[in-house]
Amino acid sequence: KTALITGATSGIGLATAKLFAKNGVRLILCGRREARLKTLSKTLSEVTEVHTLRFDIRNKDDVFIAIKSLPKEFSEIDILINNAGNAHGLESIENGDPEDWDAMFDIHVKGLLYVTKAILPNMVARESGHIINIGSTAGKEVYPNGNVYCASKHAVDALNEGMRFDLNGKGITVG
Repeated sequence: KTALITGATSGIGLATAKLFAKNGVRLILCGRREARLKTLSKTLSEVTEVHTLRFDIRNKDDVFIAIKSLPKEFSEIDILINNAGNAHGLESIENGDPEDWDAMFDIHVKGLLYVTKAILPNMVARESGHIINIGSTAGKEVYPNGNVYCASKHAVDALNEGMRFDLNGKGITVG
């Protein structure tokens, strides 16, 4: 099996990469920080095959170019972990910064869509795959000063449900 993990250089993405490597899953590790990708690749290459892709999921063109650049042995992705995320400017709505709002929606929502769109045609053609969209309890509950973060995570939850409906019967599991 081959898994592509966005936001693989820290947090949940890093923990997922380590667990998958331990279980013999070939890894495509994605992130923005080249040095962290290199270090992680070096460590996990001792356990499994690893390929890294450095790009920012907010840039649609970069996403599609990166996915198309995959070597043949990594081109059939079985598992997609849409994990990249961030929390910017946790402020009350009147004090919020639109730049922070853009960053959260660009990463949590648009980035998830771009990466999925780049990978999904191959999964559909093979009638096989598993997509995991990492959300948050903030996608179910709103809290003070979390207005836009929570809204973006609610969108991830809705996309997850919508993908599940759209891909039902096509051999692709969404969770």
